[in-house]
Amino acid sequence: MVSNTIQFIYQNKIVKLKNPDPNRTILDFIRSDLKQKGTKEGCAEGGCGACTVVLGELKNKKLIYKSINSCISFLPTIDKKHLIVIENLSLKNNKLHPVQEAMVKFHGSQCGFCTPGFVMSMFAMYKNFSKFSDETIDETLSGNLCRCTGYRPIIDAAKSLNSKNTNDYFKKNEKKIIEMLSKIKDRDIEISFDNKKYFAPKSLKNLKRILKKNSNTKFLSGGTDLSLEVTKQRGEIEKIVSLNSVKELKFVKKTRKFIEIGSGVSLYEFQNIIRSYYPDFHNILKRYGSVQIRNVGTLAGNIVTASPIGDSLPLLLSLDSSIKIQTSKSIKIVPLSEFFLSYRKTKLKKGEILYSVKIPINKQNHFRAYKISRRFDDDISSVCASFNFLIKKNIILKAKIAYGGMSEIPKRAFKIEKALTNSVFSEDTFYRAKNLIDDDFSPIDDMRASKDYRVDVAKNLMMKFFYEVSSKKNLRVN
Repeated sequence: MVSNTIQFIYQNKIVKLKNPDPNRTILDFIRSDLKQKGTKEGCAEGGCGACTVVLGELKNKKLIYKSINSCISFLPTIDKKHLIVIENLSLKNNKLHPVQEAMVKFHGSQCGFCTPGFVMSMFAMYKNFSKFSDETIDETLSGNLCRCTGYRPIIDAAKSLNSKNTNDYFKKNEKKIIEMLSKIKDRDIEISFDNKKYFAPKSLKNLKRILKKNSNTKFLSGGTDLSLEVTKQRGEIEKIVSLNSVKELKFVKKTRKFIEIGSGVSLYEFQNIIRSYYPDFHNILKRYGSVQIRNVGTLAGNIVTASPIGDSLPLLLSLDSSIKIQTSKSIKIVPLSEFFLSYRKTKLKKGEILYSVKIPINKQNHFRAYKISRRFDDDISSVCASFNFLIKKNIILKAKIAYGGMSEIPKRAFKIEKALTNSVFSEDTFYRAKNLIDDDFSPIDDMRASKDYRVDVAKNLMMKFFYEVSSKKNLRVN
């Protein structure tokens, strides 16, 4: 079944939009069509959180709530979801939602411009967690910025909600929303608006059919980067093919030797999966982007974007990850170290998609990852480094090192790796090896960091890795 109409729930009603503009954002629709002005545009790139709204969606017959940046989310992606904006939180009798009451009680609002975004982020947390730690609160609010400062009363408001009864209006209405969402049938979406087209197939078979008939398409897998072509560059995307609804791409496979992540799995889901295997990977992803970004973005999207400063890429490279590419006829496996060709260029050919990412598991290895940026949370890296070593009897048997921000592509430090392999794990060894940075990389000067700064940081992170690992009881510093 193919439809040119998206359907979603707003204020307990199913809204139908026939052939909406696929380049239009959810934010523009909220402000212009729904006439709800509480949701603001601050940065138009998903960095400030003023545009935060919450989407409810069914997963395993349960309703879950996700905060998103509406300024970089295309309108068709709202299909089969429950849209909640700041104006929807208060009841008809104007009684405030508990989250709003907490903000009032603790004086969490100042000029007020950013306040709706904070409230919506806290609302999603309130709905998804019965109890939440200080860490959860910090993570929840990391994607919301306030130029007036004064974060303390906002954090205090969030803390006051902990362990409170979440049986609010939305809980009481949940059964009705689930029934309404269930009535919206699964179907392929094909939209035509002026000269623009949008495709959202539900199966891999239908995806292949679309790609065969349509050339010069751009893939939407999260879209946190793709959307900037419209919101920041003021461009127009003629053909968008969304991978977000393809069921075959939403899988996780775990074995003793590897985990395989389908390209439709969000970064937030992946973050919770990888935590037990590589805690440092989990920690970097928390800093990769806000919860709003990770709820939408995907690991596959991060790879295909091929940014030299994509935070997941050095980590995947040092872990010797590979990717599966779906061609028109078969699936081929490519080592990630061979995938990136030049700046924003990859081995991916027209009509091909990234099917999955395969990450080896070796708990004997020493894995560390570091991100250096001007701001701790939700900021672009100046340098991102990852180290994956196998050390036995104080000898380095395997050394995998990768950096982001040091080249036009995320890249392995092959010369340094060769120098370290079969060497004694010692301070002297690392001092000698770090000076080979200049042989492996030639970074540029830009607004984030100078070349000299990047080189110094890259060397220092090598030593940081050594000192952290050598502090373990089973290793000694020579």
